[in-house]
Amino acid sequence: MTRPRILSGMRPTGALHLGNLMGALENWVALQDRYECFFAIVDWHSLTTDYADPSAIRENVLDVATDWLAAGLDPARSTLFIQSLVPQHAELHLLLSMIVPVPWLERVPTYKEQQQQLTDKDLSTYGFLGYPLLQTADIVIYKASAVPVGEDQAAHIEIAREIVRRFNNFYGEVFPEPQTLLTESKRVPGTDGRKMSKSYGNAIFLKDDPATVREKLRTMVTDPARKRRSDPGDPDICPVFDLHKAFSPSQTQEWSAAGCRSAGIGCLECKARLADHMLDHLAGIHSRRPELEKRPDTVWDVLLDGSRKAREVAEATMQDVRAAMKITYPKP
Repeated sequence: MTRPRILSGMRPTGALHLGNLMGALENWVALQDRYECFFAIVDWHSLTTDYADPSAIRENVLDVATDWLAAGLDPARSTLFIQSLVPQHAELHLLLSMIVPVPWLERVPTYKEQQQQLTDKDLSTYGFLGYPLLQTADIVIYKASAVPVGEDQAAHIEIAREIVRRFNNFYGEVFPEPQTLLTESKRVPGTDGRKMSKSYGNAIFLKDDPATVREKLRTMVTDPARKRRSDPGDPDICPVFDLHKAFSPSQTQEWSAAGCRSAGIGCLECKARLADHMLDHLAGIHSRRPELEKRPDTVWDVLLDGSRKAREVAEATMQDVRAAMKITYPKP
């Protein structure tokens, strides 16, 4: 029986961290046996904000792909590819741009939010405004039935559905409306208590060795009320406890919460137990990633093979699109 197809992607902004793992990557790994999976490294999307200096994109693509494979994405069960190696994405993006009203793009919540947050960059470009449109092309060119996303990306899938309806109304039923496949996302704070992010300098990366992981956790902020070892704390406001909820079994979570509230354990003791469970969770990645780092050509081969497969699927869709839009011509 044909499995339903899903598409998702990541921008190549550098090595992946625990937030990427728990927020998306582990879910993708779990979906591989239930869906026909297409996972894209969306390098063109990186240019929407980093167009002034794209020099790191190639290295970042390799880093992301290495992390994907180390985490368990399997090229025998999923198609892993680079967006720009499938030029049909650009063609479909151009054709969709002919029919999509500008106000649809301007009302996407992340459009104004990121302009306010990334004040050091000039984001008054069409590429930035059209990000959701290119994302729609990424999805529908594979006629994906669903997109696994967190709640913060749900608005982008909704605009993709609107664009599909508008296209199909003009030209006939070419694309299915992609459904939102919401993924459970555990809170994974960084070492400073804020959301884990490479740009904040607070990330624990998948490529960090065990000693580095332990050191980063050792210096992680905790409940500010615990100034001394004898001070009781509140695990509900402690970012270390958030990581316990993501990585530790319930027995350890209960031990941590009770010991924090009673000052029966110190923060370093709590962090050390967290490190044990976190490293158990990451053991497979830590065993696979160094071997993949030694064989970058193998990683590139996975991406090139996947991109060839993706081009075949994308071109078949574009033949349907061109026929529907009456722009098919004799070959020269």
